[in-house]
Amino acid sequence: MTIAVSIFAVILLIVLSAFFNGSETALTAASRARMHALEEDGKAAAGVVNRVLSRPEKMIGTVLLGNTLVDVLAAALASNLAVQLYGEVGVAYATVAVTILIVIFAAVLPKTYALAYADRVALLVAPPMRGLIYILSPITKAIEIIVRNILKLTPSKDDDAANILAAHEEIRGTIDLQAREGTVAKGDAEMLGGVLDLGDLQVADIMVHRTKMETVNADDPPAKILDQLMKSQYTRVPLWKEESENIVGVLHTKDLLLALSSAGWKPDGLDIMKSASQPWFVPDTTSLRDQLNQFLKNKAQMALVVDEYGEVQGLITLEDILEEIVGQITDEHDTPDSHIRMQSDGTVNVDGGVAIRDLNRHLGWDLPDEEATTIAGLVIHEAQTIPEPGQMFTFHRYRFEILRKSRNKITAIRIKSLPKSETEAALESKG
Repeated sequence: MTIAVSIFAVILLIVLSAFFNGSETALTAASRARMHALEEDGKAAAGVVNRVLSRPEKMIGTVLLGNTLVDVLAAALASNLAVQLYGEVGVAYATVAVTILIVIFAAVLPKTYALAYADRVALLVAPPMRGLIYILSPITKAIEIIVRNILKLTPSKDDDAANILAAHEEIRGTIDLQAREGTVAKGDAEMLGGVLDLGDLQVADIMVHRTKMETVNADDPPAKILDQLMKSQYTRVPLWKEESENIVGVLHTKDLLLALSSAGWKPDGLDIMKSASQPWFVPDTTSLRDQLNQFLKNKAQMALVVDEYGEVQGLITLEDILEEIVGQITDEHDTPDSHIRMQSDGTVNVDGGVAIRDLNRHLGWDLPDEEATTIAGLVIHEAQTIPEPGQMFTFHRYRFEILRKSRNKITAIRIKSLPKSETEAALESKG
């Protein structure tokens, strides 16, 4: 192989490495909602992006395999070329040169560009990436089988079911690292993390519980119903008959006003049920990613959440899911959120029903939400009892003081974030 051909081959391999790195970043950072909307509008490339992202472990496996092949081959060719030119010392020259080229032109530069123009790059790289996934799938599958069999030989069984090519943890770790180093802003990291979490969360984790739902009795006089809707901060309100869990429709303020206009602005002539739409019921185990796609597909904004017995547990809206990505969304009609109250001594008073994820995002905390959804649920889980007002607990580097309780429900808690030294002292005294 001539020197010119070797140089061209090394450059080509670095370009391929840049393609793999840029594709991975663009496809994982692309907006799923925007891709779905583009696919609905008939853009074929967006459909390819959605199909690639539907099996992220295959995409990550292809990237890992392709990147490893081209990087190793580039290093081997560069070393061979350097030995021809400079002798044995050429190996050191080639190592330094290839490392610099790969880091700058095959990693940092394409990843940075792909992150800045994620949607645009994803649409470009998805078709060739889909082809590579198909071509390399036998090899990636074989590698996965080999690794799984090796893991089965280890004493621990916890790693046997692990998906070695799963994208979630790898991407999450990259985002957290970039956020700590300041490369990615905290708000951007939270949004990217929120997108990744959509597949892990279920609608039951973020729904408005039935005890907090604002509903209207469909049998009330039309004038009373109209008055209730005008006082409500919501534009859509569920209707019930006979009992509050028996939801029979969803009333939109605009539809009611149109009907009222047709009736000459006389409420007594209204038929409320004719203005209501059919309620949409979804299982409480539906993932947020699937529910978001269903909202977009059905052009809907709200759904009622039911358990395995068909009992209404709450409701979820498109805004609820979007807030998991971008944070709290408020408008001029929303009431101020007073569920999280900062105190002058550095403590925070929260209502027991506040979601752990909301508190973590609001204050930048890291309370675990695997075993409980609300703060009250976390305290009960850790304390293994229903505590009384005045009791204090320390866990996860936070101190919890029970302020109020109604029957078996914790309604108010004071929380203090503890320095590491205080936490260790508390754990030692507890032990």
